[in-house]
Amino acid sequence: MRSTWDIFCSVVDNYGDIGVTWRLARQLVAEHEVAVRLWVDDLSAFVRLCPQADMQAAQQIQQGVRVCQWPKSWQPVEPADVVIEAFACELPELYVTAMAARKQKVLWLNLEYLSAEDWVAGCHGLPSLQSNGVQKFFFFPGFSTGSGGLLRERDLLAQRLAFQADRLARYAFLHSLGVELLEGARLISLFAYENKALASWLDALTRDSRVIQLLVPEGRVLADLQMWLGTDKLQVRDRHRRGNLHIQVLPFVSQDEYDRLLWSCDFNAVRGEDSFVRAQWAGRPFVWHIYQQADNAHMEKLDAFLQLYQQDMPAEASDALGRFWHAWNAGQEAGDSWGKVQDHWPALALHAERWCLQQASQRDLAAALAQFYLNWL
Repeated sequence: MRSTWDIFCSVVDNYGDIGVTWRLARQLVAEHEVAVRLWVDDLSAFVRLCPQADMQAAQQIQQGVRVCQWPKSWQPVEPADVVIEAFACELPELYVTAMAARKQKVLWLNLEYLSAEDWVAGCHGLPSLQSNGVQKFFFFPGFSTGSGGLLRERDLLAQRLAFQADRLARYAFLHSLGVELLEGARLISLFAYENKALASWLDALTRDSRVIQLLVPEGRVLADLQMWLGTDKLQVRDRHRRGNLHIQVLPFVSQDEYDRLLWSCDFNAVRGEDSFVRAQWAGRPFVWHIYQQADNAHMEKLDAFLQLYQQDMPAEASDALGRFWHAWNAGQEAGDSWGKVQDHWPALALHAERWCLQQASQRDLAAALAQFYLNWL
């Protein structure tokens, strides 16, 4: 009899939490033959990622996952064999009580946010004593062998390589989004939070010696882009040109489509956690806009990742990338540092692919969770 898993997701103010848990739920069902219920407290956010979903349904099956509304007034249900509390969301008290009363023991996992900081490996897998007797463990995604790994579907890299080798597939996909490739253009995607560094970067792109196509999915950065353009409210499929920079607004796409967008581009600006990881699987140079925290605590996380990512990168290329990332995340002038990034483009592109393959040699997050459960039994 296959095991049952409950994943609880509380949507905060972006799509990272639901993005990660939705990918994880799908992969557990598809590759590990378990039954998964995904409890979501905001189905409107889920529908943006899964457009065919019903925002009003109390329960529905999507891609093999039973997606359930997490009601404010909790109704008793039988707890699963494995319960994942994603990103420190608080489980309903009645559910926790039912976990303790269940005849068959329950594995309770606190799935934490992704970090490259040194302490992650030391905390990954540690138990957290609970007064009700249920065993709870901290589970940390990460980049080292001592962590829980990264979300990566079994055939993801094979799909990506096949897509990138097929010019017609790339053209057809972009065409489906209303994008017509310009001859010799460098393709860049932009998915970011509000960013004071954006204007200086866009100024630099307008002066580029080659044609730049900037593809911008719907999101929070559109307000800053609109201000820079000096236009009325931007709409999906709007196009604007400034110098050699051609800008196009794209619709908010599904996760699978977003993967193909990253694979299609030469450079990707990404944000948060989910798109950050997917940009790495694209094997292309990228910049990460990390979620801002009080007292600049996020910069420590940014530097921890850069320290790992820049290992074995040529020194000058590493310095150029680091300067651009810091300017981007500090909201500072980014035009000059972007110019340095372009000077080292071949080295950065080669390193991005090497990093991707290096990370892919480690166990992925879903497989690590499944193995943790088997070891716990």
